[in-house]
Amino acid sequence: MRFAFYTLGCKVNLFETQALTQLAAARGHEIVDRDADAVVINTCTVTSVSDHKNIRAFHKLRRENPRAVIAACGCFAQTDPARVRAAEEIDLVCGTNDRARVIELCEAAASGRPAPAVEREEDGAFEVLPAGVPQGRTRALLKIEDGCDNFCTYCIIPYARGRVRSLPPEQAEMQTAQLQAAGVHEIVLTGIEIASYGKDLTPRVTLVDLLCRLLPAFPDMRFRLGSLDPRIVDEAFCMRLAGYGNLALHFHLSLQSGSDSVLRRMGRRYTTAEYAHCVQLLRQAFPDCSVTTDLIVGFPGESEAEFTETLDFLEQCAFAAVHVFPYSARQGTRAASLPGQLSQREKAARAAHAKQTAARLGEAYRSRFIGRRLQALPEHRSGGLWAAHGRYGFPIYIEGPGAAKNRPVEVEVRGLVRDGVIAAIVS
Repeated sequence: MRFAFYTLGCKVNLFETQALTQLAAARGHEIVDRDADAVVINTCTVTSVSDHKNIRAFHKLRRENPRAVIAACGCFAQTDPARVRAAEEIDLVCGTNDRARVIELCEAAASGRPAPAVEREEDGAFEVLPAGVPQGRTRALLKIEDGCDNFCTYCIIPYARGRVRSLPPEQAEMQTAQLQAAGVHEIVLTGIEIASYGKDLTPRVTLVDLLCRLLPAFPDMRFRLGSLDPRIVDEAFCMRLAGYGNLALHFHLSLQSGSDSVLRRMGRRYTTAEYAHCVQLLRQAFPDCSVTTDLIVGFPGESEAEFTETLDFLEQCAFAAVHVFPYSARQGTRAASLPGQLSQREKAARAAHAKQTAARLGEAYRSRFIGRRLQALPEHRSGGLWAAHGRYGFPIYIEGPGAAKNRPVEVEVRGLVRDGVIAAIVS
């Protein structure tokens, strides 16, 4: 059979789609971009906008593959299977559990055999899926955790993903070895809430424990952390990890608001003072590290004064990058029924203002690297330059000759460009 895959949403979804691609290929199927016999769409439901994108994708994929079996899996399929089934384009609804069966279900449906019923499972064990390398890339994702126990007032994901489950450390080590053998130079450790990694394991293992196992075992592999709850960053976190040269100096600490009153309404479990202390600890232990974050503006009831507090807090933390999102009400969450819902116009205006601040802070951070030498790993050509990534959180665009895919090089930063820096190879 000819299988096509389509992904919406986060890095976890991307990892899972890559795993499904490998499972299909291992069963002898051809992976294609069009004219497929079966299409698997991995859905997202983080906001109501995501739900609309899913529906549009269903229509698009059916038009492009009129005779294919189309299966929807992922968070939207898990939280609202009735709505997914109501879309005439979808033949199978699979949710977020037992991903390995998706290929089998498509095979059965395409051959006219009755497909086994797909049950909506409650939280089970962590489903181990094969890590893979995206075509044309030199770094890979490794999903080490699934689920979330935080239940923030704006978020539906704990209902879609369930409670925290963790990849056993020996499995993480085995998959890392496989990725290294495949030529991968960097692994991004990802999950829904990786700061909670290991809380379900016996004996108890923490994210830092896992890193202290992987970092020395694979000294030639760089490890980059996905999004972190700031509460994981303490003196022990910094002390145990500071000595490893193969840990990326990029820490993405989820913020969401720089106002304590808004954080309380969001159900976040830290204050701005505690968050700022985490940033201070990181910069003391990892000089010049890239600290990035997410920000939701226009949360219900957010006043002008609270928004100003957030802008001031961005300045205080001097983030290297900020991903800004206007609040989008998600049905099924407590925040959707909170009073003080802001207009789309006001949310868009605040998002634009925050993005301007973030852009200025990002340029200021990257400017400190001009004239410095960095290690870079070229990945692909982009606009006549080689797009590469280094130990920090910004892309490096290499001009001139000498670069080659997947060959680490030393570069000197010449200036700023786009969202990163422009550099030349040191001869």
